Amino acid sequence: MNKQTHHTDWLYTISPKKSVINLNFKEIWYYRDLLLLFVKRDVITLYKQTILGPLWYFIQPLFTSVIFTLVFNNIAEIDTGDGVPAFLFNLAGISAWNYFSACLTGTSDTFKQNQGIFGKVYFPRVIMPMSTVLSNLIKFGIQLLVFVSFYVYFVFFTDLAYNVSISISIILLPILVIIMAILGLGFGMIISSMTTKYRDLSFLVAFGVQLLMYGSAVMYPISLIKNKVSEGVLPNFVGYLIEYNPMTTVIELFRYVTLGAGEFSVVKLAYASIISVIVFLMGLVVFNKTEKTFIDTV
Repeated sequence: MNKQTHHTDWLYTISPKKSVINLNFKEIWYYRDLLLLFVKRDVITLYKQTILGPLWYFIQPLFTSVIFTLVFNNIAEIDTGDGVPAFLFNLAGISAWNYFSACLTGTSDTFKQNQGIFGKVYFPRVIMPMSTVLSNLIKFGIQLLVFVSFYVYFVFFTDLAYNVSISISIILLPILVIIMAILGLGFGMIISSMTTKYRDLSFLVAFGVQLLMYGSAVMYPISLIKNKVSEGVLPNFVGYLIEYNPMTTVIELFRYVTLGAGEFSVVKLAYASIISVIVFLMGLVVFNKTEKTFIDTV
């Protein structure tokens, strides 16, 4: 009786020799139940021992929008333009930004937070950051419902005539969500890989994300920055950094497809898409390289 097993009969092969860009969809699909389990864990455990629980999904964007409206629109007198309600303008920017930042910060600690699991059992390591992106997508969906509720209120239940409209461009919303997801995932995998050797980076992530928010046109229109640059108030390089920040483009387009505010640009959409894919591929390369040796350095 031949007891030899041919490699063609194996379900999968665990090998350290993989291509630098390796995203085995077949293997990920085989572990889809584990992926869904991690998503469920992330959603349930986040607010499990809190008093308000899932209500924080609603409270955080609402309070932030109120503060931004008071500080930036009422006190600093920043004009949102296009006749869009300041609160709705800020809520749109915050909803989009929260999803990106949650994907980035959630995946930036993958190796450190899961070293116990990674050192004991095999599964595709990329499942862990993917589960973070998917669980945050559920939170984003809830916050999007909050945005839609206030949109309906401002349009149909107020006496003021706001210039708010949704056009056929709303079909681009899934593309913007995908861009935010893979951009946050890419940056998160890069940072997670680097923190296995340089622990200081984990302390800088929250601070860096906070600074990046102010450079991503979350609480102001990009037209304001262009005006400040043309007036000489801001130097040109600051204007370029903000304008060519891919998240600035995504947030501006998010406001356009949901509120009709600003301008739509196919070139900018293509630019943000290309940058997000490049960042994701870079993150995947670094992640795959790090997962082979991280257990010796974490």
